[in-house]
Amino acid sequence: MSLQVVLGYGPAGAATAALLAGQEERVRVIGRSPRESEPGIEHVSLDAADQAALIEATKGATAVYSCASPPYHRWATDWPPLQASICAAAEANDALLVSLGNLYGYGPVDGPLTENLPFAATGTKGRVRALLSEQLLAMHDEGRIRAVEVRASDFFGPGVTEGGHLAARVVPNVLRGRKVQVLGDPDAPHSWTYISDVARTLVAAAREEKAWGKAWHVPTGPPRSARVMVALLCEAAGVPPVAVQRLSPTLLRAAGLVSPMVRELREVRYQFDRPFVLDSRAAQEFFGIEPTREKDQFAATVAWWRDRLATVS
Repeated sequence: MSLQVVLGYGPAGAATAALLAGQEERVRVIGRSPRESEPGIEHVSLDAADQAALIEATKGATAVYSCASPPYHRWATDWPPLQASICAAAEANDALLVSLGNLYGYGPVDGPLTENLPFAATGTKGRVRALLSEQLLAMHDEGRIRAVEVRASDFFGPGVTEGGHLAARVVPNVLRGRKVQVLGDPDAPHSWTYISDVARTLVAAAREEKAWGKAWHVPTGPPRSARVMVALLCEAAGVPPVAVQRLSPTLLRAAGLVSPMVRELREVRYQFDRPFVLDSRAAQEFFGIEPTREKDQFAATVAWWRDRLATVS
């Protein structure tokens, strides 16, 4: 049993911690919010950007899983110092750094997204994510740390709430038989990464030394438009089909005047206005991981949301 440290307890961090604990690893989760420790998981509350505190909290770790993320509208200011702290902790404690990334750095692309594409993002968040990836892998190449990056598309599945485009704005409406409004073209093909597959890939990447020093795409199923995803959710829930509409660009602009989160969505609108397809064949072949069966994804997601809505109602 070795110490595995997970930074952040959002959907990816929680899924990764649960997977590791289920494999009888010693798991420590570090996050800003105080939490009671649970069987197999120790929770430590601190700011991961506090370099000295993070180095101390990660002593003895075999691997550090970076699943933390600053508030969406503060990526440009908060991400660089946060990653600097995380890398310093990995370097000081000789721990493998397994970093969860996304696809923003590629920018708009014609055709499927593969790991060997150059970074071409022009927006602020995309450039930040590209810079973080380049810095991480450069430190690995320099021998300062051992690192591997795992990149995912938009999260989908149990535990994904506010951060997912198929989450709090969509699934509850499906279960209540109400119309759904989505960002961008509801008929544009889009890749949705199931949250359990994110955790499985992070852990697999940590355990395969030949994977280190590279970036890998999480095994992800075939692209589905938002309209198709909603129809599949309805089918899994056993409810009649609901209408799917595009969120009005005018209303989005108006909402952006008061909501920093909504305002930041403008940069990534291209991901929903046109095909946005993740190619994960390299990781599937290398790690031997297939995406979770689509039927199981939707069944688990519907069951989780039904339990959540029953608890809060």
